Amino acid sequence: MGRPRRRPLTVPGAPVEPLPDRAAELLASVGAPPRLVAHLRLVHDVAHRLTGRLAAAWPALEFDRAAVLFGAATHDIGKALHPAELSGPGAEHEPAGHRLLLERGVPEELARFARDHAAWDAPGATVEDLLVSLADKVWKGKRVEALEMLLVERLAAVGGQEPWAAFMTLDDILADLAAGADARLAYQSRHPVE
Repeated sequence: MGRPRRRPLTVPGAPVEPLPDRAAELLASVGAPPRLVAHLRLVHDVAHRLTGRLAAAWPALEFDRAAVLFGAATHDIGKALHPAELSGPGAEHEPAGHRLLLERGVPEELARFARDHAAWDAPGATVEDLLVSLADKVWKGKRVEALEMLLVERLAAVGGQEPWAAFMTLDDILADLAAGADARLAYQSRHPVE
């Protein structure tokens, strides 16, 4: 299998950001199935839009946008080794993806997203962790109040706002992103699992 396609992609209503080169190379190197590539590209696109909107609304929010985008683009790479988890439940892909990325020279600070993307409520979760997890939820229209409130606390603190004000802005951003979920889900489902 060659590198995942870098040509422009449009999901009804919007163009989709291409994967970072390193992420595309990694997916090709592990023979990632088309559905996995489609999923990662969609989550990466939502992360791109989310981080751009957050940076505009809260310019004082410090986070590593490149790390978030790489994490979103590779968080499920372990599903290349556990393809049953592409269409069913399971968490074996998380430690497998972490190991796979480390074995291919990805630094721990980036490889950890593959292992920890579902552990957003763990002590010490960073803004980057929250953003990767949030993008992985909202791409399909899922809203997780506890996850969003963790981010709201940080946004309110850096913005000098009451939490309700930060929530209102974040809610508008997430509602806008979630509105494209049906088209993204339809696009992903058109790609084979194998």
